[in-house]
This record gives sequence, structure tokens and C-alpha cells, in this order.
Amino acid sequence: MQQYLQNKKSLVQNVFDQVYDQYDLMNDFMSLGIHRLWKINLINMMNPSQNQKLIDVACGTGDIARLYCKYIKNPSLITCVDPNKGMIKKGKAKLNEFKNLNWVLASAEKLPIPDNSFDFYSISFGIRNTQNINKAISEAYRVLKPGGRYFCLEFSKIQNSNLDFIYKNYSKIIPYIGKLIVGEEQPYEYLIKSIENFINQEELLELLIKNNFKKCTYRNLSGGIVSIHSGWKI
Repeated sequence: MQQYLQNKKSLVQNVFDQVYDQYDLMNDFMSLGIHRLWKINLINMMNPSQNQKLIDVACGTGDIARLYCKYIKNPSLITCVDPNKGMIKKGKAKLNEFKNLNWVLASAEKLPIPDNSFDFYSISFGIRNTQNINKAISEAYRVLKPGGRYFCLEFSKIQNSNLDFIYKNYSKIIPYIGKLIVGEEQPYEYLIKSIENFINQEELLELLIKNNFKKCTYRNLSGGIVSIHSGWKI
């Protein structure tokens, strides 16, 4: 299943080449800072313990890895994967205090990782930017250990019509904010369109089941603006 515009690899690469340097600031503007709480919810759902290994795909500048490290005082090696060199460079500089991070330049659809390697797989606001969602989920299943758990935090479909109306109107101004901060509207026009055209909660749940994950569930946050999907490799 190819995602909206994601088959145009050069377009997606260009989008993140333009925004990586102001990525964290723009996330705050786009979500009014709430993305930080959504990511904390993800870590709390994960509830990791020492010696459990995490792979965080489409890691951006490393927010999930940082929260994971703070949740566990002495975490084992965390592998942070992103297809954008600038994003990884920014993440390394931002998280240089943490010595247990391994940064890998790769796409979610082709991870240079051995089978059955990780206790947890996470992907936050990245699955809708993959070229092929089935391949991305299949790779997640492959690199997880038996008994490992998959987590996906992503923009979703709002359940309340009034909230949906407010959110869609707010989304219209995001490209203009992007122009003020980054100097470009186009990357944020793409990001908004990718959210609008992404599949809904039930469709993503079905894809997890199709790719052999068990006990699959999802939890809506902020009225369904985002959702966290999870599944187990058994």
C-alpha cells in the first residue's frame, strides 16, 4: 500500500531537508506543544524496564529515545533510525549527553537490523511518510523479538465533529506559520495533506493484524487527533 505522495521519494526527502533544522520548534507550533504529552503517553504505555532494547524508527531528533532514557535510569542500547541525514545530525547534537544511542540512516521499509533483535519498536509521526506502509509494518515485525511489542503514534481521524472543524481550520494556517519560521510553506502544505489523506484508526489496526501482530489495539488521544496503535509479536 503506497501512501499519499510518499511514492515520490525525492519530494519527501526534500520536505525534511527543508525543515529538520527547525523540526522541534515547528512540532511545538503545529501541536501547540501537545506532541510532548502524546510522546509521554507512548512511553507510559510501553512501560519499559532495564535491559529491554528499543528501536525507534523515523526517530527525527530523538524525542522518544530521550524519554525512554529518562524513564529508565540505565537503559540498554537504543537504536534510532531515520532516513534523513540532517535529522540524525540534529538528534546527535541534541542528545549528545546520552552514550547509549546508536544512530542509523535507513528507511522504515528496509532496516539494516538482524531478525528478532528488539523488545520494543516505536514509530512516531513517521508511518504516514513511508513509501509502503505494509513493508514498514512487516519490517517492524521482523526486527522484534518474539514477545516484543510494536507502538505507532500517528495523526488520526477525529471523532468529534466540532473538534474536527476547529482542527481543520487551524491546520490551514500551519503552512503560513511554517513560512515565518522556516521560510517555506510547501513542506507544511505537504505535511497537512499527508495527515488528511492518511488511513483511519481501524484501517491501521487491520494492517497490523494482516502483518501477523496479535492482541492489536489502539488508543485515541486528544479526541482522535492522534492515536497510539500497539500489537504483540507472539
